Amino acid sequence: MDWFFWVIIGIVGLAIVIASVVVIVDRRRQELEGAERPELEGEAEEPPVEAEPGVPEAPAVEEPEAPAEPEPEPQVIAEPEPEVIPEPEVEQPEALATRWTRLRRRLAGSNNALARALADLLAVDRIDADTWDDFETTLIMSDLGVGPATELTETLRRKLALDGVVDPAEAKRVLHDELLALVDPTLDRSLNLTPGAPGAPAVVLVVGVNGTGKTTTVGKLARVLVAEDRSVVLGAADTFRAAAVEQLSTWGERVGVHTVRGSEGADPASVAFDAVAQAAEQGIDVAIVDTAGRLHTKTGLMDELGKVKRVIEKKAPVTEVLLVLDATTGQNGMTQARIFAEVVDVTGIVLTKLDGSAKGGIVIQVQRELGVPVKLVGLGEGVDDLAVFEPGSFVQGILGD
Repeated sequence: MDWFFWVIIGIVGLAIVIASVVVIVDRRRQELEGAERPELEGEAEEPPVEAEPGVPEAPAVEEPEAPAEPEPEPQVIAEPEPEVIPEPEVEQPEALATRWTRLRRRLAGSNNALARALADLLAVDRIDADTWDDFETTLIMSDLGVGPATELTETLRRKLALDGVVDPAEAKRVLHDELLALVDPTLDRSLNLTPGAPGAPAVVLVVGVNGTGKTTTVGKLARVLVAEDRSVVLGAADTFRAAAVEQLSTWGERVGVHTVRGSEGADPASVAFDAVAQAAEQGIDVAIVDTAGRLHTKTGLMDELGKVKRVIEKKAPVTEVLLVLDATTGQNGMTQARIFAEVVDVTGIVLTKLDGSAKGGIVIQVQRELGVPVKLVGLGEGVDDLAVFEPGSFVQGILGD
């Protein structure tokens, strides 16, 4: 029976071991669950809210759904409309046939020294030596020059009776003829606008000192040529004065003429060359080049003017060099004329301000000094107050006819 006892003991021991393992495993499981869900001390579950007796429970109100916001339409950014710049109104220059008639009337109405001298001569009862001396002095003061004044006085003394003027009309006729001879109607006063080379434009170079109306004259000359149905390009080679470039451009726009311009301070010779080159490429008839006002005492500036002419002639010959003179400057204007003629070989004179206080005798003097004809004259500030010089009409004007 001993073996049965030990079997019982073995079964009990095995049960104890199994129970111990189960307890240990269960405790371990609880510890793991407690770590995952820790309990907060003092936390208590809220009791459910009971409805008060006799008060019906309010039905649940469903909140309306907010309407969906419409998607914003894509914004279309309109491009700004380009600014419309109106084309400048193109003017029609005055016909050449009517210009000199109007200018002659203006000259006749001015207080001209030659007309006064003749009136004083004819007003005396007897012409003596003192009268002739006064007459000659008046002619010299009218910028006629000493030589022409002496010649005219001696001629009149021979042709008029020394004991008095019997027929004032005859005396005036004699003076008219002698003045006309001094002005010399035989000189060719037409502008040379024949191109100097095939495919090249005629080139007009305009020179002169500041203050003579040079840039204005270039603009007025463009109007004269447009009135003759010629195509024109302007070259603004006076690059040292911005106002001159703008002024010339405005003159060109008024008659539909293009102005070639460079930056302020650019090389004048380069601008002049470009103007002539563009005229050649576009088949333009005439290129007119405005230059900076040159003081005749500035040798370096005068040399630069000669350079402008030489550079232009690499593209096309210069067919006309016009020197602009202020008719009121007298002897100072003659000094300017001589210096310019030495530098650029002047071919024609333009006299501005030949009215009012101007002394008409400068026409005769400048032609004698330079051997160059006066080709154009200006008698006012109007845009069309520039005309080709006509000796007969000029003499009639200064005599008050």
